[in-house]
Amino acid sequence: MAGWTADHIPDQHGRTAVVTGANSGLGLVTATELARHGARVVLAVRDTAAGREAARRIGGDVEVRELDLASLDSVRAFAAKLAADHPAIDLLVNNAGLVLLGPRRTSADGFELHIGTNMLGHFALTGLLLDRLAAAREPRVVGLSSITHKNAHLDFDDLMSERDYRAASAYGRSKLATTVFGIELDRRLRAAGSPVVSALAHPGLTRTNLTPRAWEHRGRTGRLIARLGLLATQPVEQGALPQLRAATDPGVRGGQFFGPSGFFETRGRVTEARLSREASDPAVGERLWTTAEELTGVSYL
Repeated sequence: MAGWTADHIPDQHGRTAVVTGANSGLGLVTATELARHGARVVLAVRDTAAGREAARRIGGDVEVRELDLASLDSVRAFAAKLAADHPAIDLLVNNAGLVLLGPRRTSADGFELHIGTNMLGHFALTGLLLDRLAAAREPRVVGLSSITHKNAHLDFDDLMSERDYRAASAYGRSKLATTVFGIELDRRLRAAGSPVVSALAHPGLTRTNLTPRAWEHRGRTGRLIARLGLLATQPVEQGALPQLRAATDPGVRGGQFFGPSGFFETRGRVTEARLSREASDPAVGERLWTTAEELTGVSYL
């Protein structure tokens, strides 16, 4: 579908959508478009004050709930309250993420912070909400990948980067893990005969606040690098289109992966993107799934 835009989003009235990290960047655009097309949108955010400001800007049927994906206690509390209030969830957009270029940091549960937030938090959240998703009509889970996943490798002997930590590599590894999770989830949903569809998207190089924040600790030089980097990116409204298509296009199939069609998938119109070989390897998917269940204590499918 050449030239897919937000205007192609079908009517979302009667659907409940949960968007993590929805107070800024890609998540804010995604939540705004879903609400604009009639969905009831739950903004799952760590900073509820920023979430309330985002809700005010979005308008429509929007609610704000606290969620810190770097804490499994927070994930469990969020999922329990949400499930109690919403018997069915039509759409879960696992959008939230972080990129850090400083020293190694860990989550509340002792995970390396990139993989703990970007993948393991979303793994636990999805599992805890799966029954509510399965109760909806044409339910869908969308994972946010990155082109960096194509140059990454999962070292299961050092998944938390304790022996060899490089920030950029840790981020890429977390996005590869996110991608592997989305594809393995699709395999398991199909095998179980579940109505839930798992799809993936990546935004190419997009102008969000993640990169400037990542360079903040490097002072004036870091801020200059961040500003120069932004010149090569596309607007956030364009970068959000792949995940919006994955979330709303009626023709989306489980396991599909969307991204920009332009130069090395960095920008441009939405198209079906290419997975790395490791991301689509069933053996890697099974091993990561088992590891994630052990680390999070969340088991499903």
